[in-house]
Order: sequence, then C-alpha cells, then structure tokens
Amino acid sequence: MKLKPLFDKVVVNTRYNRTLDFLEKEEKRGSFFLPSTAQEKSEIAEVIAVGPGGNLDGKEVVMQVKPGDKILFAKYSGSEFKVEGKEVVIIRQSDILAIVE
Repeated sequence: MKLKPLFDKVVVNTRYNRTLDFLEKEEKRGSFFLPSTAQEKSEIAEVIAVGPGGNLDGKEVVMQVKPGDKILFAKYSGSEFKVEGKEVVIIRQSDILAIVE
C-alpha cells in the first residue's frame, strides 16, 4: 500500500479492528441500563503508516507510534477510506488513546 500520511496523521488497518473485552461494561443512567453493545466502543487497530510529525500550529509534534504498533482509538475517530481494496482509517495522533502491548 502506497500511502504516505502528512504531519501528525496515522493510517491504521481496520481489518485488524476488534473490540477489547476488558473494556466492555454496563452503564446505569438514571433508571435505565445502557448495555455495552449500545455504547460507543473504542477500537484496536494496527498502524500501517505514520506521518513525519513536525511543527503544527506553532507546536512541535513528535510521533509516538510506528508501523506495526497496535493502538486503541475512539470508534468514530478519523476518516475511512478504501485503498487498493483494503479499508483503512486515517486519524490524528492525538485521537490515539493508547498503544496496546
């Protein structure tokens, strides 16, 4: 795949996505229970490509992830694309919640 993200962007493999079981829980709101299946879930994905970082809006951005890292990000972060028949999501590094080890 020939994608070269710019600035603080990260390309992730959505085919790797799977929900993390240890994050699932029920939440009580008032007298209603909101099951984990109805809540916005975070996703885990594999990093495919990483932008160079650099100076963004007067702040130096150093990239913290690298290709091959498994990351946790909010489900509705970024933009979805289909490239060479593969679904990918391009997100900002600041939308990454954690690196999964």
